[in-house]
Amino acid sequence: MKRMTLTLTLCWLPWLLASAPVSAAPNDAVAAAAGRVTLGPRPLALVQAMDEDSPRERELKADLLRCAAGDRPWRRSDFTIGHRGAPLQFPEHTRESYLTAAQMGAGAIECDVTFTADQELVCRHSQCDLHATTNILETDLARKCSVPPAFDPDSGELTNAAEVQCCTSDISLAEFKTLQGKMDGADTEARSVAAYLDGTPGWRTDLYADRGTLMTHAESIELFTALGVRMAPELKAPSVAMPFEGMSQADYAQKMIDEYEDAGVPASEVFPQSFNLEDVRYWIEHEPTFGDQAVYLDDRYDLEDFDHRDPASWTPSMEELAEQGVKILAPPMWMLLAANPGADDGESRIVPSVYAERASDAGLDLIAWSFERSGPLSRDGEWYHQTTDAVIDGNGDKLLTLDVLARDVGVRALFSDWPATVTFYDNCMAPEA
Repeated sequence: MKRMTLTLTLCWLPWLLASAPVSAAPNDAVAAAAGRVTLGPRPLALVQAMDEDSPRERELKADLLRCAAGDRPWRRSDFTIGHRGAPLQFPEHTRESYLTAAQMGAGAIECDVTFTADQELVCRHSQCDLHATTNILETDLARKCSVPPAFDPDSGELTNAAEVQCCTSDISLAEFKTLQGKMDGADTEARSVAAYLDGTPGWRTDLYADRGTLMTHAESIELFTALGVRMAPELKAPSVAMPFEGMSQADYAQKMIDEYEDAGVPASEVFPQSFNLEDVRYWIEHEPTFGDQAVYLDDRYDLEDFDHRDPASWTPSMEELAEQGVKILAPPMWMLLAANPGADDGESRIVPSVYAERASDAGLDLIAWSFERSGPLSRDGEWYHQTTDAVIDGNGDKLLTLDVLARDVGVRALFSDWPATVTFYDNCMAPEA
């Protein structure tokens, strides 16, 4: 009967999320319901899809199946970070997505932080993604976009779909709050706004995208506090020149921390992140209690002279990062993994990379991103699995990937677009309390 109750909770909560008043307080009945961890059918579906080609995979699959068939209550997991909430099925960085991530047991949830024209902090993955993640193009605010939609005067067709760009810095906070979140996606070859907005990848869904409630950074803090989860804010790189209306990059980095201090949130509950190493160093120097667990997001793979397989190309080195006070390093998953195509029966076909080994040797903690961000692994070329593409062939390999990251690489946490899967794994593989 307990399992049936959990299943029914999962069934009705998406409807409740979609029908709750926009003005509902974060500590209302919906937030209380989201605090009860339920996992739904996806973890078991992935377990069933696992291969049994090696002793490790057979043992892992058997362990996970026994766990799924057991009667343990699912608990929240600090190993699980809700990446933009739960954007595999809910519009990212919306109240609905955040509530779903909490319900799936995420021990921390991410708000990507950017700013509006009046310098108010809001949750968006990018300063300039409103055209793909909200309904702005259907509103009068479209005319304020950095690159507004243009139309053929005779046919009325959209003529610049590939160039349209709408930024939070184009509009005020009050205007931002009138928008609704949508699933991330756009058809850049569309000839109408409706077709442009209908660009959700086929492996996601618009089932719960009828309304996505946008949030300020301060509102996310209030909601996450009510949910009892830790917070993983990422200071996004500005798309406008800094200083912006007098706000410098340092002011921006400080403003984000100020909102946690103003809300009385202990630094131990916050993991500030940035791809900009100078932001991390700023927090380490000026806000050391927050900087102590600041996360350097490593995107140096975009640099021409950087090779994650060659330590000689890393500037700064792992040791230099540690000397600068960085304690947590967060690269994409693929930088932490390598393929082992010649694995015999006692080996794994996925192994830790040189990058992962050197980070560990330097005493750096690792967080990886982002699990279940890719489409089906039955097709080749998925960005987040690029270093192991040659040795994976289906969605069951997601769990092998997760197992190697957890047990062999030793990541302390993992961002996930569908937190339930990571929560399930951690509940099953960690010792019972």
